Amino acid sequence: MVFGQVVIGPPGSGKTTYCNGMSQFLNLIGRKVAVINLDPANDSLPYECAINIEDLIKLSDVMNEHSLGPNGGLVYCMDYLEKNIDWLESKLKPLLKDHYLLFDFPGQVELFFLHSNARNVMNKLIKKLDLRLTAVHLIDAHLCCDPGKYISALLLSLSTMLHLELPHINVLSKIDLIESYGKLAFNLDFYTDVEDLSYLQNHLDQDPRSAKYRKLTKELCNVIEDFNLVNFSTLDIQDKGSVGNLVKLIDKSNGYIFSSIDSSAVEFSKISAGPLDWDYYRYPLFVFMLIKLLVWYSISDYIF
Repeated sequence: MVFGQVVIGPPGSGKTTYCNGMSQFLNLIGRKVAVINLDPANDSLPYECAINIEDLIKLSDVMNEHSLGPNGGLVYCMDYLEKNIDWLESKLKPLLKDHYLLFDFPGQVELFFLHSNARNVMNKLIKKLDLRLTAVHLIDAHLCCDPGKYISALLLSLSTMLHLELPHINVLSKIDLIESYGKLAFNLDFYTDVEDLSYLQNHLDQDPRSAKYRKLTKELCNVIEDFNLVNFSTLDIQDKGSVGNLVKLIDKSNGYIFSSIDSSAVEFSKISAGPLDWDYYRYPLFVFMLIKLLVWYSISDYIF
């Protein structure tokens, strides 16, 4: 059984930066990581790429050959990847023994709440290769500064969750920059918990541009609240504690914490204590490591 993440989100939300930072963090705590670039438009990768879709198809070639724009070209590339899924499977098989997988997808949001190609690709890989994947959906934190954009982000997150049908974690990325974007109308908890959007609706009514859409806004907020599925974690990719908290959530969602109790205990001990000596954490008794892991996960929600 192989574990990993499907990294998605709108353009500019920080997916490639996330994959780079997450791979470094996971390597630091002892996991062997393979990053799979499935974005045929991403020609400047900051990380070492184990598999690159450009070895199969390039967006520039598709646009030139079929006279397509960037959006149509990306849809074509995902369709081509689905039809040539054997290529990706053959590339992945050597990594399945001991690697943790990060799939870096394109930023075209239609691929994840409208078209079925990306979903079909992941479903086929999950069934054939016995993968346990969590979708990590990145949303730029600056959208919280505009109530209309924030509601759009909520709708996008909800529709993506329903469409992909994977364990799913929504993340407000670049949270360290949120103060530079402008003053928030409410505390950050309001935007992460998504509990009562009526306050946000009242704030929107004060904007003359949004007043005429009052009824539509109310209905959209009702849809989001009726499903009651969307909330957000926060992420500063430069902060070890922030990345560590997110890794714990992802590990819970895809079941990684149950795959190797011994290694998990060591990993999250490293997160809590900073730079560590590996030998210090090789305890002689397995029982002690099991207890340590259980205690850690039982109190993590209170100390972070």
